[in-house]
Amino acid sequence: MQKTTLNPHYLMLLTIALIATSFPVGAAITNALPPAVMMFIRFLFAAVLFAPYIFIKHGFYLPPKRSLVYYAILSLSSVIFFWCMFESLRYTSMLNTGALYTLVPAITAVYAFFINGEVTSRMRYFGLLLGTLGALWIVFKGDYAAFIGLELNYGDLIFIIGCLSMALYTPLVKKFHRGEPTEIMSFWVIILGAVWLLIASGASLSSVEWNLISVKTYSGILYLAFFTTLISFFLLQLCIMKIGATKVAAYNFLTPIFVIMISVVLENEFELITLPGIILVIVAMLIIQYESSQKETV
Repeated sequence: MQKTTLNPHYLMLLTIALIATSFPVGAAITNALPPAVMMFIRFLFAAVLFAPYIFIKHGFYLPPKRSLVYYAILSLSSVIFFWCMFESLRYTSMLNTGALYTLVPAITAVYAFFINGEVTSRMRYFGLLLGTLGALWIVFKGDYAAFIGLELNYGDLIFIIGCLSMALYTPLVKKFHRGEPTEIMSFWVIILGAVWLLIASGASLSSVEWNLISVKTYSGILYLAFFTTLISFFLLQLCIMKIGATKVAAYNFLTPIFVIMISVVLENEFELITLPGIILVIVAMLIIQYESSQKETV
């Protein structure tokens, strides 16, 4: 897969689609286990599923200490985001977190400049601005008063920390990559993420009544582990290597669109008021990708 000829932009569309499916699946099982415990099992399942492929193809060996430190930092940035997301939802609404999450691509562009030396052109900045406006329109359903009335509370501040951490992930992948196969990096990031989560959930593990956990919950966690952790991590890191952190992060604008598509399939409902936001996001993506393709042909 390292030598795949598939267009990375198609792979990113697949990645965002998979990530979007985590919202209904996560909502269905969110109250079954403490958040840290659920994430630990999710990462552990992903590591166990990934291990046979890694061991058969590459054998078992520990990466160099420096690489392990890099992987630990990468995994910590994603774990911090997930913890902040679950913690913030105790104090704030999905509306507020959805609005704040639209800032991730722009924050990533700033990080990528300082970490990777990745210069964002005026056209790409314009695309990021349009994408942010479009995503906000979708989140607030065109309600200007709701956006103006957004007040940051404790939960929002926690989620902002998570967004800052999530935005750091993509430029760090490019910074820390030392030519190793993408699947090796993905595997160890997942393994070390499970370690961080084990530390975070250690006190809660003993209090869980495992015999009362339903098959539905385990099935949901298994789905999240395979599709939205293992596959998504691998595709994300592969695409970062090919098209850069800013362009990869820009695809996050499409997340609410895919969530809307899933809700249409599951609930057969579509709110027409979100259409202008969808159009803005699509135009923003076209601007960013056109600008990128122009640079690649120079």
